[in-house]
Amino acid sequence: MTDTQVLSTAAGSPAAASAAPNPLLQSPMLGLVVPVALAGLWETLFQFGFTTGRTLPAPSQIAQALLTLSENGDLARHVSVSLMRVLVGFLAGAIVGSCVGAIAGYVVLVRRLIDPALQGLRAVPSIAWVPLFILWFGIFETSKIMLIATGVFFPVYLGVLEGITAVDRKVVEVGRIFRLSPLALARRVLLPSILPSYVVALRTGLGLGWMFVVAAEFMGAAEGIGYLLIDGQQLGKPEQIVAAIAVFAVLGKATDWALVLMTAPFLRWQDRFAERL
Repeated sequence: MTDTQVLSTAAGSPAAASAAPNPLLQSPMLGLVVPVALAGLWETLFQFGFTTGRTLPAPSQIAQALLTLSENGDLARHVSVSLMRVLVGFLAGAIVGSCVGAIAGYVVLVRRLIDPALQGLRAVPSIAWVPLFILWFGIFETSKIMLIATGVFFPVYLGVLEGITAVDRKVVEVGRIFRLSPLALARRVLLPSILPSYVVALRTGLGLGWMFVVAAEFMGAAEGIGYLLIDGQQLGKPEQIVAAIAVFAVLGKATDWALVLMTAPFLRWQDRFAERL
């Protein structure tokens, strides 16, 4: 059998067919099936009188609350304020976390000096930082951004640290055999090795940034999606509370999706199993 025939037989085999990506599983709309189905079920129960929607509003009530907030311009204002806080806090926390994690991962002495303390601080709940940050930075934007940056810092730091320390020692030794400088070793060996875990750490940090912005906007904020939550609680508007939660979910997913798109060109070299499903 010739090489061409072998390749043709392999391409037509069930194993090769199973390796081809399934277009249905690749569709981004597939992720909407479960939430849309649950929303439709809840709306049906509400319309037929099985629930009053007082404690958990129906989707139509939530949509009406969002429409009202959109018409008077409040929704766009609150979303832009929260989005800006998260982005600034994320950038600050990611930059500091990347630098500290890289230094601690590369220099053993630094890692042994600072890692135990940082691992202890990582377990401190976000709400516990609020009084201290108010005392240090006041109740205005600085304290809010610092709180968000703190939440982003720890997963990014841990991801970079673990990524560097998990690099195969033999790969590093090969780089040293070729007499790579420390900078060249970091650029050509360590950085490509930790990129996958680094992207995961950034996505985790971004998700925590959205969680921490809620605690940040509890600190005397007059704007932001977290403020909508407090306002809905104080005025007894459950539809506004759930609408704010839904906005948080949409913004969190949208920013995570944007981060994945921005980092995808750096990970094209990966031949991942999940991409063949």
